[in-house]
Amino acid sequence: MASVLNTVSSIRLSKLNASRVPTQSNLAPISVSFTRRRLTVRAAETDTNEAVEPQVPDKAPAKNGSSFNQLLGIKGASQETNKWKIRLQLTKPVTWPPLVWGVVCGAAASGNFHWTFEDVAKSIVCMCMSGPFLTGYTQTLNDWYDREIDAINEPYRPIPSGAISENEVITQIWVLLLGGLSCAGILDVWAGHKFPILFYLALGGSFLSYIYSAPPLKLKQNGWIGNFALGASYISLPWWAGQALFGTLTPDIIVLTLLYSIAGLGIAIVNDFKSVEGDRAMGLQSLPVAFGSETAKWICVGAIDITQLSIAGYLLGAGKPYYALALVALIAPQVFFQFKYFLKDPVKYDVKYQASAQPFLVLGLLVTALAMSH
Repeated sequence: MASVLNTVSSIRLSKLNASRVPTQSNLAPISVSFTRRRLTVRAAETDTNEAVEPQVPDKAPAKNGSSFNQLLGIKGASQETNKWKIRLQLTKPVTWPPLVWGVVCGAAASGNFHWTFEDVAKSIVCMCMSGPFLTGYTQTLNDWYDREIDAINEPYRPIPSGAISENEVITQIWVLLLGGLSCAGILDVWAGHKFPILFYLALGGSFLSYIYSAPPLKLKQNGWIGNFALGASYISLPWWAGQALFGTLTPDIIVLTLLYSIAGLGIAIVNDFKSVEGDRAMGLQSLPVAFGSETAKWICVGAIDITQLSIAGYLLGAGKPYYALALVALIAPQVFFQFKYFLKDPVKYDVKYQASAQPFLVLGLLVTALAMSH
């Protein structure tokens, strides 16, 4: 470059009286020389950016996000500005069906549910309490206390992105909580309970949801305790509510459903793999963080499969071989989908795995409930 500048200086000094056109012609190469140097630097920067580019899609919303996914509160959602759609997204409707199904199982296990208008109406109110209200409360509360982790893992989610204000989120938490507790109180009166068991179940479940997400306890910081609490919330509590509404909640049912909650622990682990980076940064000891993804995969499927096989063994020992055989038949496709999807890549195939395998698990719950009703 120095030689170029010296050459240009000598040319300009020797042609001071020349016309402007030749001078412009001589200056042109200087402009080209600098432009080429800039292009070289930019090419190097582009190469550097391309080296880290594969990390970007995991942190960004889908370019052609689905409005349906947005309403369900699952990944692949479109960015939304409508506040009511955002509120619904925070409640994650995709997580309601297991709770609703738990109420069905509890009602079936009671042996006292009848297809009358009153019983159907009671069960619908109980499903609304367990699903939209208290699960919606749990999910919104969890997103609120996870806003710093989501800012790392999923910064486009409603709270960290600023799509909904802090006051609006807190208001939603209280409305859903009070709505769920009100439903529980109404059901106790409707069922003629002398002791408000449904209200206390709802209150206990709400408290469990709070300590799961909120400091100082924040149960989710420990992969074992947090995931078991989550599993119990999704399997045991709605079952207990359905059974208490139509019958009597007995100790053997409590033990059996808590055992089934170990399978719920396995299901909860599935959702931990996508959050490893944020969990590690925030000091949360999820099982994929504590044991590594490879080991955690096998802990997950072991908790799901061994629990169900143990319950099948219990049913066989209780003199209900046909129910035990039906449960084993429902475990087999779950194992197949574990090898086909989950064990290959728990992050890439988490949605496919859950959509394929979990229907068989929840059908197994109903089989167990029907076995206990006879």
